Amino acid sequence: MDEDTRAAGPPVTAEERSPEQIREDIDRTRRDLGDTVEALASKTDVKQRAHERVEEVKTDLKARTPDSAQGALAAVRSHPLPLAGAGALALAFWLGRRSALP
Repeated sequence: MDEDTRAAGPPVTAEERSPEQIREDIDRTRRDLGDTVEALASKTDVKQRAHERVEEVKTDLKARTPDSAQGALAAVRSHPLPLAGAGALALAFWLGRRSALP
């Protein structure tokens, strides 16, 4: 590889480098490659990105929801039995209507 085809890194020169300088270059390249692989892996982790997006939407919706709606939601969560009863009643009504149809 000559200097024109290299993508990155220090320029190639004819000067002599010490083994320590070469090791430092190798370590730096390994760190850079590790960072690149980590960034690519996080971009391709669909499950994690979807989870992050869901959390963003939840946070956004909580910020937009009025306090009265949040209070109503908290009341339903603390007393689910009346809501479950209403749901059962609606289901029974629907099943009754369905069976009465020809």
